[in-house]
Amino acid sequence: MIKKMFKGMMAQREEDRKAELYRNLIRHEAKIGGQLFGDVPENVHREFFCLNKRTWVWHEEWKDETGKDRVRTTRYDVRPDGVLKAQDGQPYKLANREEVHNLYKAAQEYKKRVKQEIYSQI
Repeated sequence: MIKKMFKGMMAQREEDRKAELYRNLIRHEAKIGGQLFGDVPENVHREFFCLNKRTWVWHEEWKDETGKDRVRTTRYDVRPDGVLKAQDGQPYKLANREEVHNLYKAAQEYKKRVKQEIYSQI
């Protein structure tokens, strides 16, 4: 019984370790992605990353001119029949052609930079 319990604990630790590694990789990728569109201004937190096979996320936090905290999160759901976009918790709507083109170019550059800066060392 103790052996079984110990084995279960070890398996859980391994799962926790893998989950933490995944979160750290996503954070690192998101930081690289946030820099794709130029330097990130001081006091701005910007991320752009691929969440899964078809979901891309743009997230930005900043203080406006009055010092109020602002946040904008945009999710893109890439589907065979088009790209759906949801911003700040609003319902998904079809992204326009220009935005889809810009997302495609950003995704290509993201994949290139992430591969160079993270995964080329593995």
